[in-house]
Amino acid sequence: MSNGFIWSSGDEPHVARRREMLRTHPEIKELYGPCSRTKYVCTLLVGLQLSLAFLLRDAPWWLIVLVAYTVGGVINQALLLAIHELSHNLAFRKPWHNRVFGVFINLPVGVPVAETFRYYHLRHHAHQGDERLDTDLPTEFEARLLRHRAIKLLWLSCQGFAYALRPLFVDPKKPGASEIANLLVQVAFNVAVFYFWGGKALAYLPISSLIVMGLHPIAGHYISEHYVFREGQETYSYYGPLNVLAFNVGYHNEHHDFPYIPGSRLPKLRAMAPEFYDGLMSHKSWTATLWNFVMRPSLGGYSRVKRRVERRRG
Repeated sequence: MSNGFIWSSGDEPHVARRREMLRTHPEIKELYGPCSRTKYVCTLLVGLQLSLAFLLRDAPWWLIVLVAYTVGGVINQALLLAIHELSHNLAFRKPWHNRVFGVFINLPVGVPVAETFRYYHLRHHAHQGDERLDTDLPTEFEARLLRHRAIKLLWLSCQGFAYALRPLFVDPKKPGASEIANLLVQVAFNVAVFYFWGGKALAYLPISSLIVMGLHPIAGHYISEHYVFREGQETYSYYGPLNVLAFNVGYHNEHHDFPYIPGSRLPKLRAMAPEFYDGLMSHKSWTATLWNFVMRPSLGGYSRVKRRVERRRG
């Protein structure tokens, strides 16, 4: 088990690879731009999740939790990954359309995340590995804890809280008008669900969000993307069947290389330039990724790449 993060003195790998890929495959630019299907898929998912909330309004708690784990959580994870797509303006051509739609598909998630996620995720892309600006990195406190199997298992089961609270400690920001609007819309929606359908229908929605970010197969993508499973490689892809439920977020090297290509076209990107990806390690199973993270002593909170960034004094 490492006693410290993996430090890199070089730039993150995606800018250089993007430049070389465009030099050898200029046709990649044809893949740029929004996917017209995204808004329809997302609207269908919102309708399906709200229908389940209505049907479960008088259900026993064991059934609510079971449906949340098996179905509702998968739907909400898909909506969270759709919010990820929208943060890159990949559903509509106008950025503000993506932001408004993001607030809409945020509703079944139960807590307002769309606008805050957009801010921090774009910083993750621009400052990958920067310990102050990339809040995807575990904190030193988390990394010290994640040395034993039981603690890693507990942390994985509570990953949703870690991702939500970490920015408040690492890179806090004053809420802007868009985040306040996101909050007000979400609160109004939650009050309406509680008033018309009751507390169980309302509880089902955030339970679905949290339960799927823990010990759930689709939650493997949180670990698979940037935790170092092979020395010298910083980002990893997964090409398995769960991508169908996750807007192809498993194509993570491809996504970081070209964040303005929607998930629906990332398989085409890989097919256009296989020589850039065939030599990289990829994950075959998100479930196995979670298992390996817990069971291998060599993997833990320190299994991430950080880079030193010189900052101007002002």
